Amino acid sequence: MEKKENGLDGKKQSGRVIDGPTNPMVTPLLNDLYQFTMAYAYWKAGKQSERSVFDLYFRKNPFGGEYTIFAGLEECIKFLANFNLTDEEIYFVRDSLPGCEEAFCDYLRGLDCSDIEVYAISEGSVVFPKVPLLRIEGPVAVVQLLETPFLNLINYASLVATNAARHRFVAGKSKLLLEFGARRAQGPDGAISASKYCYLGGFDATSNVAAGRLFGIPLRGTHSHAFVSSFMSLDEIVDKVLRSSDGKSTCEDFVGLVQTCLTKIQSSSSLQGIFSETNQSELAAFTSYALAFPNAFLALVDTYDVMKSGIPNFCAVALALNELGYKAVGIRLDSGDLAYLSTEVRKFFCALERELKVPDFGKMIITASNDLNEETVDALNKQGHEVDAFGIGTNLVTCYAQAALGCVFKLVEINNQPRIKLSEDVTKVSIPCKKRTYRLFGKEGYPLVDIMTGENEPPPKVGERLLCRHPFNESKRAYVVPQRVEELLKCYWRGNADEAREELEPLKEIRNRCIKQLENMRPDHMRRLNPTPYKVSVSAKLYDFIHFLWLNEAPVGELH
Repeated sequence: MEKKENGLDGKKQSGRVIDGPTNPMVTPLLNDLYQFTMAYAYWKAGKQSERSVFDLYFRKNPFGGEYTIFAGLEECIKFLANFNLTDEEIYFVRDSLPGCEEAFCDYLRGLDCSDIEVYAISEGSVVFPKVPLLRIEGPVAVVQLLETPFLNLINYASLVATNAARHRFVAGKSKLLLEFGARRAQGPDGAISASKYCYLGGFDATSNVAAGRLFGIPLRGTHSHAFVSSFMSLDEIVDKVLRSSDGKSTCEDFVGLVQTCLTKIQSSSSLQGIFSETNQSELAAFTSYALAFPNAFLALVDTYDVMKSGIPNFCAVALALNELGYKAVGIRLDSGDLAYLSTEVRKFFCALERELKVPDFGKMIITASNDLNEETVDALNKQGHEVDAFGIGTNLVTCYAQAALGCVFKLVEINNQPRIKLSEDVTKVSIPCKKRTYRLFGKEGYPLVDIMTGENEPPPKVGERLLCRHPFNESKRAYVVPQRVEELLKCYWRGNADEAREELEPLKEIRNRCIKQLENMRPDHMRRLNPTPYKVSVSAKLYDFIHFLWLNEAPVGELH
């Protein structure tokens, strides 16, 4: 299938075309059985068309941090735009529900999302607990069938995007971050989703070719240890010819040129004692790879010994390429003491640049991999290193530090009647009714607080003092005079209505939003250790209503 910007080549809404979800397995049957049992029970009770409002939100930021990146919205909208059940799927559902009436099949056959409205925070935004990421309105039975797919599409996407953002924060803006997780991800969809959402979260490139094609993510990669160890000697290289980068001359024996350059390195006065004889099969592998990719020569140098073989062999090939007008990209380290080795490699490069007068030879890229994670990158920073790029896989894409985000999907209103979910655990009490959500900014331009209000309350105004209250703790409250107010929930789906809605954005724009918003966060909210919690509040009027409804719904005990 030919790649499309945003994948817009499927069903239409108000003249706009929206493709289906990236993964064709995302259908209405990607659902928990109880969604269909509830839909059937709603239908039997004649309640299936009652107008409902659900909030999708999470309760706690992941990875011990105080922020989360919202991701997965585009896939949810694609799912809505293509929502329908085939006859085969309908019959499977019928056979899975004991005593299901045939008329229910006719009801399922007519289902679509034309009467659904979705209001959401823009994808790529920095978000916080309890604030609705999505508000979904529509017939209760249909909305119930959206719960599991929406949670599936948002939970992992937001978790891995947040993980990527945390790795970006600890690595710093100047370092290249490469996602190398396809082989360790949880199945094909885990790999594709990880590549997409790690890029959204601030990574620069992926090794995943399929993700590069689907989403336009830059691709990066070199070779493995197997390529190096597959060579036995330089005699295996048959075609030794390499044209210069400008095409004006030809080197008939590139292998001989590489050997001459290695001799130069061996006789270097500044590199005496570092190495003597290098592994010639490794040199053959590097030479062969350079002949294949003279404009993109980046070698894995730790198959045998980094400083005694890998680096001298790499430099010999890089110098030979330089004589023909090419510039080698750099090296990758996949084992050992990365702080020490990267520093020694940089010294080696710089020594050759000075001694052989090769411009920018000391600036070649040093890439590090080998089970890196947020903690190891932070440790490398504290030790001091010369790594320019980090290739991160397993710990990134599997979200090894935390398995799930824990988004929930709660009914907050039905037939214009607010509903609340109570719990002995106050963190699990839902915030009732259809709400509007705003982000209030302070004098320094940082976000100060997110506030939820009732749908019909007047919005906060710039320069006007506003009381912000913790939803459940009466002693936690503060006045805020916002210098800027941003409403967070925007309409992204309005069924078949011709009213305006937000367009789906290209991935690069979503990524840019993520990076920009993270840069605009107060530093104490971002730090790795003991970050300051960001304040999430409700208006005084909504606070009073929450507690009124709470008391009204909670049963009164009786003592004997």
